[in-house]
Amino acid sequence: MKRYKTIINERGFVTLIALLMVGMLTLIGLAALSTSDDEVSIAGNELQDMRAFYAAEAGLDKAAAEIQYQYEQTGVPPTSMPTGSEELNNCQVTYATVDDGSATQRTLTTGSLAGLHALVKTFSINSVAQNNNGNAKLVMSQTFETALVPIFQFAVFYENDLWTTPANDMTVTGRVHVNGNMYLQCSKTLSFDGRITSSGSIYHGFPSGYGVSVVDGDVRFKDADGSYESMYQGGYWLDAKRSDWYDKAMARWGNNVRDKAFGQEELNLPLTNSSGDPHKIIERASGNPDSYESKATFKILDGVPYYRSSYTGTPGVWSNVSALLPAGTITNTSFYDDREDQWVNSTDIDMALLASSGYFPSNGVLYSSDQRSGYNGTRLVNGSDIGNALSVYSENPVYVRGNYNTSSTNKQPAAIIADCVTFLSNSWDDAKSSLSLSSRTVSPTTVNVSIISGDQNPQSTSYGGGLANLPRFLEDWNTTTFTIQGSMVCLWRAQQSTGIWKYGTWDAYYTAPTRDYRFDPDLNDPNKLPPETPMVRSFQRTGWQQQFVGYEE
Repeated sequence: MKRYKTIINERGFVTLIALLMVGMLTLIGLAALSTSDDEVSIAGNELQDMRAFYAAEAGLDKAAAEIQYQYEQTGVPPTSMPTGSEELNNCQVTYATVDDGSATQRTLTTGSLAGLHALVKTFSINSVAQNNNGNAKLVMSQTFETALVPIFQFAVFYENDLWTTPANDMTVTGRVHVNGNMYLQCSKTLSFDGRITSSGSIYHGFPSGYGVSVVDGDVRFKDADGSYESMYQGGYWLDAKRSDWYDKAMARWGNNVRDKAFGQEELNLPLTNSSGDPHKIIERASGNPDSYESKATFKILDGVPYYRSSYTGTPGVWSNVSALLPAGTITNTSFYDDREDQWVNSTDIDMALLASSGYFPSNGVLYSSDQRSGYNGTRLVNGSDIGNALSVYSENPVYVRGNYNTSSTNKQPAAIIADCVTFLSNSWDDAKSSLSLSSRTVSPTTVNVSIISGDQNPQSTSYGGGLANLPRFLEDWNTTTFTIQGSMVCLWRAQQSTGIWKYGTWDAYYTAPTRDYRFDPDLNDPNKLPPETPMVRSFQRTGWQQQFVGYEE
């Protein structure tokens, strides 16, 4: 009987264990269901958060785009701040913009323009997005900056493609920016000391069909440590034609070499003409709000000099000062331009006489335009000491005869902005200008001036001379040294000076100098820029911040 009772007790214990296990499994199942429900809820919340995030970011983008659009259409800041509310991505988005005040002069610290000084205006944008379903709410903020950067802070700036194939060693000291492609080659060594940015692509060599032989001299940029690294390594030229261009360019040069593969954008002048044509800045002011004639205080129109005391506020009245200038200040002469294959009707300005005349432009801006018949130009002579800071703007070609702005004790901020700029040596003789090239001998010549000039559109027989020939020549330099210190900018194709570039042919009109091209470090000082230096505009978004994320009942 005792054995029987023991067996009965064991059966009850097994039943109890079974019930406990069922209960435990039930609890585990309920916990799993609860966890699954929580995970679904969390996933749903993350989805709502993500929708709110992208909607809020879209609000920031919309406000920034409206600011940029207003600048591009009018050239000035928006008169009313972008503000609005709309439904995006199943969220209600409200954005608002605050003007942070007047533009300030400061050095840029971020982006590809870091290190340059600029006039910077800042806007603060705030965007709030709330999901219509889950009540997820997110607040984001961002600052939007527009920076006006003096163009002469670049050693070289091109509005179109940049081409160059110098026959001798050439070093570009300073930054380079190109709103197009860069085509680079050299017979010897072409070196770039500063940061290179191109909104197009960077290539070694030229496209086929331009009548230029490929040469394989070294082309090199500096890396992040300041050491030269060649485009040619490992048996090939590293350029934008390669599929691994971005990765290898970044590894070789860091951020010192950037093109469109790196997201580099264009830099443009803040113009108001509908075509966005920068040539308008040197054309006459009638019907042309971009013309620098409007900013000048001394101008020469069709050979007649005019002066006014100011251009700010109420503009001064223009007065004909022909009879008031010292004799010989403005003269009309002619000489032969062998590249253009025609005689130049030249308005010569004696810079020393102008400086002492009492009618030197009060703000340092001189404008010249000659629309009389024939091929017309302006020539600056006797300019070794120009007296004061000066920018010369002309819709015609400008010629400089002899040393310019080379006084050891009175070097001035100086610029020439013209259809094209040609330099004539200290030995230039008008009487020999139409004789054979061998008759036009030279002596070493130096100019301290920044230029904005026009080049020639590349064509099947000529690439236009490229960067090395942006400063034009008409003499038999035969390796005699020509020195230019300043900045070299090409913003247009020359419209008046359209003669074909020729070199190494029987009808060549010049032989190359030993080119001593230098960037003037004074241009990095805002107080030493030429008067009314043109500026390029850059847009940049900074200070992005996610301020709040949460849920509202």
